[in-house]
Amino acid sequence: MELHLLEKDKDSISVQIHNPNMTIVQPLLSELLEDEGVTEVRFKTGHPELDFPVLFVRVESGKPQTALKRAAKTLSNEFKAARELLEKSK
Repeated sequence: MELHLLEKDKDSISVQIHNPNMTIVQPLLSELLEDEGVTEVRFKTGHPELDFPVLFVRVESGKPQTALKRAAKTLSNEFKAARELLEKSK
């Protein structure tokens, strides 16, 4: 999964996602929607064979890329904790 910056303003960011893994994208969208600083989240898939999906994030305060990084970090920590629990149960 690769992210390519399409557009960035002071309060919004658009990122194109190449080879999206919905197992990661869906929790990322949910985490962004729970962020109090985020006012809008859109994920546009377009045509499955012609278009790359685009993630759009708008924030009320702060930087949109910071909100995206914060959501990714939170998910990373959750997946790490789940992995550790699975390793302990072996």
